[in-house]
Amino acid sequence: MNFSFDEEIILENAVALLRPIHKTDIDNLLAVATQDQDLLQFSPAQICTAELLKTYIDKAVEHKISKNRYAFIVFDKTRNQFAGSTSFLNISNPDDRLEIGSTWYGKEFQRTGLNRNCKYLLLQYAFDNLAAERVEFKTDERNLASRNAIEKIGGQFEGILRRHTVMSDGFRRNTVCYSILKSEWTELEKHFLEHNLAR
Repeated sequence: MNFSFDEEIILENAVALLRPIHKTDIDNLLAVATQDQDLLQFSPAQICTAELLKTYIDKAVEHKISKNRYAFIVFDKTRNQFAGSTSFLNISNPDDRLEIGSTWYGKEFQRTGLNRNCKYLLLQYAFDNLAAERVEFKTDERNLASRNAIEKIGGQFEGILRRHTVMSDGFRRNTVCYSILKSEWTELEKHFLEHNLAR
């Protein structure tokens, strides 16, 4: 696998457009990020104020420069609005694997098919363009909505990392681990977006 942090990765289909996040995107995400104080209740990072969102975006940009995480801003083409953010992270070129995570969308974009389209674009890029062997997903054990979403796209449960991550309030969460393998993606890809056509 040869993931390049220097590449301007743009992923797009009829529903979603993902491009690298920039510091100026605070204006694009402020309204959706601050409308709900609990939007990221299961995330170590918070974005519910302009200051917290600025810190979040600044760190995302810094992480791209330091080659730790590649964050995207998500644009919902059906609503013509910026909807949230998602990332490639924990990237290991020698091991042909990476993680999809740090994903969040405003409440009005949830359960609309946007997330599935974004995951499709990210998985397609990872497996078909990068020739990854494995894509990982991690989430808070308590975040049932996130766990259900990962399982619905074909993520296979692998286990729980106990007291794994410190949250913003000091709570130590258990982290649930899932993955999709390249051999599984070959079959998953065929029907991945079919439910959107039926909606």
